[in-house]
Amino acid sequence: TNQLSMPTDIIVNRKNNSIIICDRGNRRIVQWSLRNTTNGNILISNIDCYKLAIDDQDYLYVSHELQHEVWRWNVKSLENILVAGGNGPGDDSTRLHKPSFIFVDKDYSVYVSEHLSCRVMKWIKNAKEGILVAGGYGEGKLLIQVSHPKAIIVDHLNNLYVSDLRHHRIMRRINGASDNTIIVGGNDYGNKSNQLSYPTDFVFDRYGNLYVLNSNDFSRIQKFYIASN
Repeated sequence: TNQLSMPTDIIVNRKNNSIIICDRGNRRIVQWSLRNTTNGNILISNIDCYKLAIDDQDYLYVSHELQHEVWRWNVKSLENILVAGGNGPGDDSTRLHKPSFIFVDKDYSVYVSEHLSCRVMKWIKNAKEGILVAGGYGEGKLLIQVSHPKAIIVDHLNNLYVSDLRHHRIMRRINGASDNTIIVGGNDYGNKSNQLSYPTDFVFDRYGNLYVLNSNDFSRIQKFYIASN
């Protein structure tokens, strides 16, 4: 319990001052107190987790890349419910194909980025199928496309931000728009200040500035100051 093996995600639970880790190599999800980091507490065992999210009611959401599903867990009672996918791999509205990053909004809708289907789907709470919100037009550089999407964030205006891994850019889909805009990157692969290198993850700070994790040859973290408009 004082070790990890190939962790793939980490989230902060501010209510109890702890971190929750997808300990993929050990097929478990563990919680570590930020007050005492000597050992972790096993929340869920025998689970093939990949990415995590948590809502304001402390329900934990877990993407299962190999099973093409997303589940919601009550970590106290260990009750769980399928919230996305569950019909095998595929690219119709009832299925997922290699779900990776997940995001839960204020209405408990679950957004799922699908690495192989090159799309982002929104699953409204209790829905039996998802709604396409980005991509879904195959791999390519067009503004309606996202190639092998990874990290996703939805802001308070329901605007969607997604990392386009293959084309080295961070895209934004304004709520209600028909295509995306590039907010950073999109200038081919490289290590210049206006270039990204396989952006795997990103986050905004409280001031709206953007931090991007680049991988592969140019592994680095970049900070972008976002204009107010």
